[in-house]
Amino acid sequence: MVVKALSEKLSKTRNIGISAHIDSGKTTLTERILFYTNRIHAIHEVRGKDGVGAKMDSMELEKERGITIQSAATYCRWKDHTINIIDTPGHVDFTIEVERSLRVLDGAVLVLCGVSGVQSQTITVDRQMRRYSVPRIAFINKLDRSGANPYRVVGQIQEKLKLNAKLVQLPIGLESDLEGLIDLVTMKAYTFGGKNGMEVIEGEIPAEYKEKAEKHREELLDAVSLFSDELTEAMLEEKVTVELIKDAIRKGTISLKFIPVFVGSAYKNKGVQTLLDGVTDYLANPTEVVNKALDIENNEQVVTLESDPEKPLICLAFKLEDGRYGQLTYIRVYQGKLSKGTTIFNSRTGKKVNVGRLVRMHSNEMEEIESAEAGDIVALFGIDCSSGDTFTDGKTKLSMESMFVPSPVISLTIECKESKQLANLAKALNRFSKEDPTFQTMVDPESGQTIIKGMGELHLEVYIERMKREYGVDLITGAPQVAYRETITRRADFDYTHKKQTGGQGQFSRVAGFMEPIPMEEGKNYEFVDKIVGGSIPREYIGSCDKGFRSCLDRGNLIGFPIMGVRVTINDGSYHDVDSSDMAFQIGARYAFRQGFSKGAPIILEPIMKVEVEGPAEFQGSILATLNQRRGMIVATSEMEAYCRIEAEVPLSDMFGYSTVLRSATQGKAEFTMEFSKYAPVPKNIGDELLKKYKANIKEEE
Repeated sequence: MVVKALSEKLSKTRNIGISAHIDSGKTTLTERILFYTNRIHAIHEVRGKDGVGAKMDSMELEKERGITIQSAATYCRWKDHTINIIDTPGHVDFTIEVERSLRVLDGAVLVLCGVSGVQSQTITVDRQMRRYSVPRIAFINKLDRSGANPYRVVGQIQEKLKLNAKLVQLPIGLESDLEGLIDLVTMKAYTFGGKNGMEVIEGEIPAEYKEKAEKHREELLDAVSLFSDELTEAMLEEKVTVELIKDAIRKGTISLKFIPVFVGSAYKNKGVQTLLDGVTDYLANPTEVVNKALDIENNEQVVTLESDPEKPLICLAFKLEDGRYGQLTYIRVYQGKLSKGTTIFNSRTGKKVNVGRLVRMHSNEMEEIESAEAGDIVALFGIDCSSGDTFTDGKTKLSMESMFVPSPVISLTIECKESKQLANLAKALNRFSKEDPTFQTMVDPESGQTIIKGMGELHLEVYIERMKREYGVDLITGAPQVAYRETITRRADFDYTHKKQTGGQGQFSRVAGFMEPIPMEEGKNYEFVDKIVGGSIPREYIGSCDKGFRSCLDRGNLIGFPIMGVRVTINDGSYHDVDSSDMAFQIGARYAFRQGFSKGAPIILEPIMKVEVEGPAEFQGSILATLNQRRGMIVATSEMEAYCRIEAEVPLSDMFGYSTVLRSATQGKAEFTMEFSKYAPVPKNIGDELLKKYKANIKEEE
């Protein structure tokens, strides 16, 4: 009996995410869902004039800007189902929040604006849902707005996202005339009356909509009959039932081959309750989704997990937050049972941890619980771990497959206005880089500057603002220094004699030879060749010459950047029995190196990045233009269905601010990745500018 009760609990659990392009109404929709499921007792708007703001936007910055920055988790009950919900940001800069949420969810609601339709972040979110094989239903929101057209939006879902989407509801009226909707499964009309649309009134389809409803129902049945032989038979015998249609839609949705499309307006309180019915009717429960782990002790063999509370515990930490009481770790339980007071093991570090406090989250509020079972999303306190760590009960050494973390594409240098704030800055950087894998921090070994990297200008802006508010750190920001290099372009001889007599033992050394450039393909920064014969430099001083040459590599003669690609050969020299020493030959070698370097026609090299841009094929020309304007050399272009991919080599100095330019050129629909490729000579005009700037800086310092 216990097993039956547990499986029934799981079958009535839904873990869903609400994802969409920025400003499609995700947070407004979540606010209505919480209201209709009695989790909150008053509706507050995203940019509320009452100063409260939406429940799921608990951060002050979110309320001020009217955007979601962090994903927030909550849960509610609809009819006899438990729904765990994660409301995710829409802005591309906070894409990791969507990524890690989708990693642990069993279903999603893809929200689209009834006016704008499929937008840039809709495409990105769709890509993320495909990456984690997340079944989804679509909700066309904002049908009360001027210019709303759900039929056009469905066409865009089919064309731009290449998804098999069909309307399961039709709106009654549009724009200011939006009254309710027609359900094509039950063939009933629904209007929403009472305070805040709490009363769902079922009625007959208005006569003027009957023909249209019949036509769209036929289309729906044709599409979903592919997933159910029983429905196909019933259609032939004209014995179609609501249960058969729902069963076919559910099968199609869970198999990722069909997307049921719902309609409404969250702001005007229309269509939210029927969408909740769709979540419980068509989205998967935890037992219907395949979750896999890797067996660490068995050559990372793939193991399929079962959503069974009786099996050994496996759970994944997918999000960290620094709360008032220490680190708050969001956990999805995939298998087994997690109870207060038990000991769990971190698969990555092997460390064991005691579960002290176990809570269920409701935005920034929490409710203490005793235990959580397979399928639950909960949070733990005081557990030291990283985002993406797997916890087990120690009986098995399994690790969940990690989530995809996009590489940061933009960076800034930061420094404190006051040195007393340095300790707080270190705390802030440590916390934020641990919470958010796309926010990275490093100290440039060459310039000594602290550099922060992120997914876009807004991303870094938000963190700079949070450092100021939460840690009292005032920062000065600037573009980071490009890591230039210097090298020679031709062979150059050197012959330098170092003499110093100051009373007592003096210093004497003579170092002669030549230096030449190392071809780039050899990939060497420096090579030392000893061709001394006849003891003109004693063996014990050969190493001193090498040391002296190496010490010059850190700072070149042109603009003070490191030297690379130089082969130095010594073939002659002389020494003094008393005045020669290790130090004398090191100093002699340094002067000899500088002499040869200045004769070798030195040049400045700049880092060239391998840039890959992906976006809709319609913007291929615009993308190519943005790369050409940045001295980019196009290496390859390819097209995949509606997308195009362009590979180019672009100097790093021209890539600052590229993310903003690319977004504006492609309506935010393209994204790019960038990695170091090679060093190449800078054009003469840029080299002259760098020399001029370097000399001006030296004068200032003097």
